[in-house]
Amino acid sequence: MTRNRSTFSVNGVKGEGNVALNGDSHGKYIVNGHDETENADHEKKHPTTDHISDVPDVKFKNEEKSKNETDTSDEKKIGIFGLFRYSSCMDKVLLCIGAVCAALAGCCFPLNMFIYGRVANALILNEVFKSVVSNMNGTFPPDNFTTTNGMSFSELKKYEHIFQMMKDEIIWFCVLAVVVFVCIFLAVACFSISAEHQIHRIRQKFFQSILRQEISWFDTHEGGELNSRIAEDVHLIADGIGDKFATMLQWFSTFIAAYVIAFVIGWKLTLSVVGFCPVIILVGATLVRFMRNLAKEESQAYSKAGSIAEEALGAIRTVMAFNGQNKECARYNSHLHHAKSNSVKKGILVGLSNSVVWLLLYGAFAVAFWYGVKLIQDQEEGFDPGSTLTVFIGVMVGSMSLGNALPTVEILGNARGAAQKVFEIIELTSKIDPSSTEGKMPDKFEGNIEFKDVEFEYPARPDAMVLRGMSLKVRVGQTVALVGSSGCGKSTVVQLLQRFYDPPAGQVLLDGCEISTINVNWLRRQIGVVSQEPVLFATTVAENIRYGRLDVTMDEIIAAAREANAHDFISQFPDGYDTLVGERGAQMSGGQKQRIAIARALVRNPKILLLDEATSALDNESESVVQAALEKAQEGRTTIVIAHRLSTIRNADIIYGIQGGQVVEQGTHSELMQEDGLYSQLVYQQSHQMDTNEEVADELEHELFDGDDEVKLPSINNIKPHYNTIQSSNDERPTSTISKRKDEEKVHNNEDEGENEDDNVTDVSVIKVLRMNSPEWYYILGACMCSVLAGSTQPVFAIIFAEFLKVFTMADKEEQTNKANFLVGMVVCVAVGNGVIRLLMSICYSTAGAKLTARFRRLAFRSLIWQDIPFFDDPKNRVGVLTTRLALDSSLVQGAAGNKVGAVLESLSTVSVAVIIAFIHSWKLTLVIFAFMPLMVVAGVIHSKKLTGFSKGDKSVTEEAGKLTSEVINNIRTVASLTREQSFIEKYTGFLDVLYTNGKRRSFLNGVMSGLSLAFMFFAYAAAFAYGGYLVQYEDLPFQNVFKVFIAIVFGGMSVGRQSSYTPDYNKGKIAAGRLFNMIEMKPSIDAASDEGEVMEEFSGSLLLDDVHFRYSSRPEIEVLRGLSLTIQTGETVAMVGTSGCGKSTTVQLLERFYDTESGQILADGKNIKSLDLKWFRKQIGIVSQEPCLFDCSIAENIAYGDNSRDVAMDEIITAARKANIHNFIDSLPLGYDTNVGDKGTQLSGGQKQRVAIARALIRNPKILLLDEATSALDAESERVVQEALDKARAGRTCLVIAHRLSTIQNSDRIAILHKGEVVELGSHSELLAKKGIYYNLSQHNSKKTDL
Repeated sequence: MTRNRSTFSVNGVKGEGNVALNGDSHGKYIVNGHDETENADHEKKHPTTDHISDVPDVKFKNEEKSKNETDTSDEKKIGIFGLFRYSSCMDKVLLCIGAVCAALAGCCFPLNMFIYGRVANALILNEVFKSVVSNMNGTFPPDNFTTTNGMSFSELKKYEHIFQMMKDEIIWFCVLAVVVFVCIFLAVACFSISAEHQIHRIRQKFFQSILRQEISWFDTHEGGELNSRIAEDVHLIADGIGDKFATMLQWFSTFIAAYVIAFVIGWKLTLSVVGFCPVIILVGATLVRFMRNLAKEESQAYSKAGSIAEEALGAIRTVMAFNGQNKECARYNSHLHHAKSNSVKKGILVGLSNSVVWLLLYGAFAVAFWYGVKLIQDQEEGFDPGSTLTVFIGVMVGSMSLGNALPTVEILGNARGAAQKVFEIIELTSKIDPSSTEGKMPDKFEGNIEFKDVEFEYPARPDAMVLRGMSLKVRVGQTVALVGSSGCGKSTVVQLLQRFYDPPAGQVLLDGCEISTINVNWLRRQIGVVSQEPVLFATTVAENIRYGRLDVTMDEIIAAAREANAHDFISQFPDGYDTLVGERGAQMSGGQKQRIAIARALVRNPKILLLDEATSALDNESESVVQAALEKAQEGRTTIVIAHRLSTIRNADIIYGIQGGQVVEQGTHSELMQEDGLYSQLVYQQSHQMDTNEEVADELEHELFDGDDEVKLPSINNIKPHYNTIQSSNDERPTSTISKRKDEEKVHNNEDEGENEDDNVTDVSVIKVLRMNSPEWYYILGACMCSVLAGSTQPVFAIIFAEFLKVFTMADKEEQTNKANFLVGMVVCVAVGNGVIRLLMSICYSTAGAKLTARFRRLAFRSLIWQDIPFFDDPKNRVGVLTTRLALDSSLVQGAAGNKVGAVLESLSTVSVAVIIAFIHSWKLTLVIFAFMPLMVVAGVIHSKKLTGFSKGDKSVTEEAGKLTSEVINNIRTVASLTREQSFIEKYTGFLDVLYTNGKRRSFLNGVMSGLSLAFMFFAYAAAFAYGGYLVQYEDLPFQNVFKVFIAIVFGGMSVGRQSSYTPDYNKGKIAAGRLFNMIEMKPSIDAASDEGEVMEEFSGSLLLDDVHFRYSSRPEIEVLRGLSLTIQTGETVAMVGTSGCGKSTTVQLLERFYDTESGQILADGKNIKSLDLKWFRKQIGIVSQEPCLFDCSIAENIAYGDNSRDVAMDEIITAARKANIHNFIDSLPLGYDTNVGDKGTQLSGGQKQRVAIARALIRNPKILLLDEATSALDAESERVVQEALDKARAGRTCLVIAHRLSTIQNSDRIAILHKGEVVELGSHSELLAKKGIYYNLSQHNSKKTDL
């Protein structure tokens, strides 16, 4: 089967690609030429990034989704009220109370203006009164004297004592202040509390819905994307349904009430300007529609970036080993670019809408004023200056309220966009729902299993048939073994039996019932599973075993551990069964993980036992003990065993030989051996590989290494290496003993940890954030200038407005008309200028803000990906925490940058200009109003401090919740097989309860402070007019100056009040920025990004480990290597064997320089590896580990990942695949090398993954080859071929092999036996036999076993 792959290339070269069956396209990278190259020079000079080179935007094709696919989706659009669909009855009550109070608070503003109109009318008529008396030379005319405005002097005389009139009116201002405080408090508190509760439910339901989905859904949805939605999208929804919604209702009610009052007082004048409203509403509706679509696309891009971050950080050792940091950064950046583009578009759209709205607002005011003057001149009934002024102000306040509502409309649009995908997942119906109560739950269950003509293909690869009419029977109590080559369908049988999938054809029966009719949860509770790659959760050993059965006692846990041969090594840990196993069990070796997983299965006491390579990671001594335990556990149970080591299944009741998805033979071991079939061929192949001799030094652990540290073991470490090379390999994962109880306490004491950590966060100034924005300095400068100008337009408008009032006092109609026309022209000029300024301001801020946010994300991710391994070993830096912090903090930092900074700057400009104008026209009145400022400032400071405290508490809990969701979603198969969905939901709900409690407290505080800030403003109005009346009456202050001061301060106050709603965002943004800067500025102790270090022109590959001592920083009390010395000459193959925890894998990690030695040195060609360029040195090494990690991209891309320094030709990829014996399988797939391997390679079998990993190591043509159980997951035939390929690949290379099977290492040049971090025996196979030491005893032990 051939394909034309001439268009394929890797690492930045665009090529043609096929569309994969799950809707993604695979197999290529694309370089986006539109990266921020124009800012590269600036960014390279940035102090936090000068050690990391910029990389282009690169993406795997499977990360793309066509625009048409997005646009044509039939997803239901979320309406405004649809955002509240998860509100409870109490929430609805709170929302109703909040809505009523928000509406009442909104009505208080036009009522305030109504009173203001009466006050203004009194001041104007007082001025007319004084003018009339002045014209009469200080004498009063007769009471029936008619003045120029048509009033009699007797009516005018009432306004002589203006100060008294002011005192009567200010009572109403005070009443309104109290009403506003109560209403704003209730509105903000009710909406906020309701939002907290709804978000609590949304998060809970979202997590529940995810855990309810069938496994096939997870095959096409990435865990990182789902975690990003929980972190970011839910935050956007919270913004849209909380106090911002109340603010929107307040502004809209102000708009409606203002126009109603205006219509009641002067319908003709109001009617002349109401025509502007439909246009404003149309602009707002258009804005919302476009905003929702852009917000949705932006959310999808950030979710995809989050998925890439989680995948890369979760496989950080693989990324480091293959120098893939730049490639991962490039993949991440490609999605940031799309999100950044949408953010800029949103900003331009908002700016254009704002410009049009403000232009229309000022236009409406100009029309209202011009027509109002005409009505007064025509002496229209009921139109006195005060009434006209009330209409003016009503129209102005109403229209401006509509303008002020626009930012909240934007927030609402973002919330609707985010809710669309979140709600869709919440409401998704699962085809196989583990939480469903439907289905049979038989009272009597025996455990008979039958497959009838089952056909199956994975949903992600519907064209690749896996099972082709599979039929088999397993009677109750029988042990049945499945054998066959990798990919033949063995593991698929196990997954179908757990009902991870439903077959499209055929039947799977349990006790004669089709499993699709049986309750899913009940079914899985009857099954115990131990898989080839066991997953442990980031908790204690005891808790991991308890996940098998929640009601298990500690005695039962210990008993199960003893049966699984795990009790001894667990007991050696400082904390015993309370030892933390690390993320995905990273603190345990492969063998230790497998034994804990077996204990977990045994404690479950299941009716059916499924063992999928259950002992593949064990040494033979452990295997024999565990195998005996498993065989004992199999008594009375129906058991299905999958094993490549055929010696473990000889006693099976029935052995099924599977080939090509079909059963080709069946029978007992003896029956099948008499036939020349598949099974006998496999046995023959393994017997030729001396399978019976496949032992490890572990086998004699109790005989030779009795655990007594005082026993003097033969050691060769006192023999100094005489050659300039060395290499070694120790066993465990970053740790085999684990951290102290204090680490566990750190993890569980969330709030204390969060607060302590935040205390160390640098207090970041806005200046530092803006410095991060320095490449866009011209945008920032332009935006700041526009903000200052935009802010100053409102106080300037106050002067024009006050001049309007003066027009009403003019007696000459012609002069009045000319003055009015001039002022209308001024308003139009202000309107046009303001519109242009706001458009430019929004474009500048959105562009700079979008690039800043993307830069924060990019630099933070880049800093994380270049950290060293000890950083990731820290429990505080688990992948879930880092990705949550990356997503959430980068989102929150916008609160301290971009449009938010622009709004604050605009507010400062408004206040500054207003204060200048006010002081110029009456410094006394200004000082009286300013007396209220300290109260407002103190309230703001208290508000800010309290919110900061809440933010710290929330942050730690949010991170813990992020850890949990990340762990559960990424290990969903294990969660499903253990039926522990509800356990994790309850644990997650516990975190949500803490957030909810904090949120309620924060809601009350927000309500009080928001109410106070507006109430103070109303009290300021009262003081201003009372004292203003006094100054007019007793100090002859021109009445228009009162209005200039008052309106300037009012506009300033409104601006401050409007920005007070951003205070929570600003504080969160500052804290988030501080954490991001801490993250960006972290310096790893082992800096792989640095170009410092020597690059050898010629490197032969010789290695020397000289008296190496090492202990993990997380376990400083445990010394893993205790003076390890070993020499590996150029081209020499050295094998390492030893007990679990002796230091084999640790040695491999030290050679990769994941860690530095505590003492001693490691030399490569005589050079200390610390002095070498790290990227260059790692490029010389090829590694294949026991549990290979593949990336969610095509097979070709995974193989090409082996050499990230160049474009890998397709021919090389195919050649490497052939060497690894994987080419024929790949070529048989519908998409060939373009086939996506799934998240962590889940679409491939264990053996297939291992062979892809071997091809990946071979493609870089390394000088040094590290093989850590490189063939452990292969069947006999594949192992034979791959072993031959590895033997050939080792030619001319320095090679270090770690293996449990002695047959794979007997041809090694030398074999090193390790015990407790020291080499206790060293030599070739024949030399070690001749010494008659440990290795000889091991061989003799094997011989005896063979004879048996």
